[in-house]
Amino acid sequence: MDFPIYHLDFLGNRLLIAFIAILHTIINHSMAVGGIALIAFMERKGFKTADSIWDQLAKKILFIFFIVTTTVGAMTGVGIWLSTSLVNPMAIGSLIRVFFWAWFTEWIVFVTEVCLILVYYLTWDYWGDKLKKKHVRFGFLLAIASWVTMAIIVAILGFMMDSGSWLSQKSLLSAVLNPIYIPQLLFRTPLAMIMAGGIALFILAFTNRKESIRNEAIQFICRWMLAWIPFLAYGAYRYWKVIPGAMAENLSVAITTQEYANWYQMIVLFSVWAILFLLLFALLGAFKPKMIWRPAMLVPFLILAALLGEFERVREFIRKPYAIAGYLYANGIRKDDYPLLQRDGVLKYSTFSGIHQVTGENKLRAGKEVFAIACSRCHTVDGVNGILTRLNTMYGTSPWNEDVLSSYFENMHKIRTFMPPFPGNALERQALAGYLVSIQTTGDKLDGAQTIGISSPENEGKNQ
Repeated sequence: MDFPIYHLDFLGNRLLIAFIAILHTIINHSMAVGGIALIAFMERKGFKTADSIWDQLAKKILFIFFIVTTTVGAMTGVGIWLSTSLVNPMAIGSLIRVFFWAWFTEWIVFVTEVCLILVYYLTWDYWGDKLKKKHVRFGFLLAIASWVTMAIIVAILGFMMDSGSWLSQKSLLSAVLNPIYIPQLLFRTPLAMIMAGGIALFILAFTNRKESIRNEAIQFICRWMLAWIPFLAYGAYRYWKVIPGAMAENLSVAITTQEYANWYQMIVLFSVWAILFLLLFALLGAFKPKMIWRPAMLVPFLILAALLGEFERVREFIRKPYAIAGYLYANGIRKDDYPLLQRDGVLKYSTFSGIHQVTGENKLRAGKEVFAIACSRCHTVDGVNGILTRLNTMYGTSPWNEDVLSSYFENMHKIRTFMPPFPGNALERQALAGYLVSIQTTGDKLDGAQTIGISSPENEGKNQ
């Protein structure tokens, strides 16, 4: 409402964020949070056994982690900031206000982490036998720094799902100590450690090491993964127990989308089989590493990445209709502002809208503005999650009835609980219905402010 509407009418705003965020999370969990801890233990093993071959293998894996985390990992981290600020500036702005000092601390730790990993890698060979013990300790210090960055961000992710007592107390401490924070941290920490084992096996599959060293490395990594599995199971249980009931009811749609909601049981079963495969693989590698076929070493990480990607999709979806639980809806409008907007209309208070009141002459243009404000955070016109496809599924391809659509918008949040209530007044609801009826035949696309620019105060009178 207070910002221009950025919109990608084919890809969709949500998918833009999803691509960037999921890639960043996979890299962060596997190569930073879990990866550095695994490397520190591998270096420690090489130091304890005085095995230079093992030591160099750890360094080779670290090199991959170092390059990827400081390039793609760092850029996608910034990409999350950029994409979320464009798509839903009200949400990211609200989170910054609440978690300013937490994010300030996270950025300091992150910069420290980047400096530490640079020093850690570049001094690997230069800190000889006399300093090797200190270098090993340095690796564990880096692992702690990597974990702290995740620990801070997880507090914010938990807050978005359940803001807890913050709605009444409005303090940083109440926001951080939200009901989901600790359970989610207990889940993500062992998950990151197990993913580190998966990516290490992936990299190991492409190394030309002696058979004995390869088998020893497989055994070490698989035992590492096995050690963390009980903690992951406990964290998953704790996490599941604190998911609000209303969110749990959205799982069938969250996992498979509306079109494939009837595939829910099959997808869950497939996920269970995938987890059992990972468990059996780790057991086999831990006790019979010679039986692990080199190409099979690629599979655990691919499965883990897919499961993490699906987990992130589900986590983002089930908190709907909110972007911040109980405070801000997914459309970027505060819950407390709804009574005013439903009385006066959203257009009246939309800073960058060229229309501020619905009239007979501007009805279709007003409807387009309402769609941009109320719907475009989640829907395109005819692209990913397109509104035309949704309405065709509901009402068929025959000409739609404007009054029927308007009535549906009034009550849609009762039928589809993951959708926010319509934020505007009756005139705007009718204008939105009229606009959608018109584009059923015209196929008009919605361009964002990045394409058409923004309305200036001087043009407002001309647009009304």
